[in-house]
Amino acid sequence: MKIVVIQGPNLNMLGHREQNIYGPMKLEDIHKQMQNFAEQNKVEIEFFQSNLEGEIVDRIQECMGEANGIIINPAAYTHTSIAIRDAISAVQIPTVEVHLSNIYAREEFRKTSLTAPVCAGQISGFGPFGYHMAMIAITQIMNEVHAMQEAQKAQMAQQSLKNS
Repeated sequence: MKIVVIQGPNLNMLGHREQNIYGPMKLEDIHKQMQNFAEQNKVEIEFFQSNLEGEIVDRIQECMGEANGIIINPAAYTHTSIAIRDAISAVQIPTVEVHLSNIYAREEFRKTSLTAPVCAGQISGFGPFGYHMAMIAITQIMNEVHAMQEAQKAQMAQQSLKNS
């Protein structure tokens, strides 16, 4: 199973920007922790960060046929990007949205997520630990999808035996 982690604008500045909001941890350190979790759970993981909306849309679309799950922090695009929302919806891959800060306790314009309604869930306000929670969530979702697919295959095989 493969998870693609997509990081939006300014997340490459973590550890430097507004530490009172986003904390001191750098993006590379968050990714190292996620990589460790992935290795322990025998999951392939890939990381992508861009400050450009179109590149994020392209990467989401590239996940079709390649990834079983997406973890995304659209950052500021959470509140503005119909294009990212539509890309998440179009690929139909289980997606978990993550935010380091509690977007509902911040400025009014941050309280609306255009992307959350097309995601399996959203984790907000737990700092870097939110990514760990997202790894647990997306792994569980992928396991459930896999189990359901296996059950459907078994049911089809039984039906095929009955019909022969």
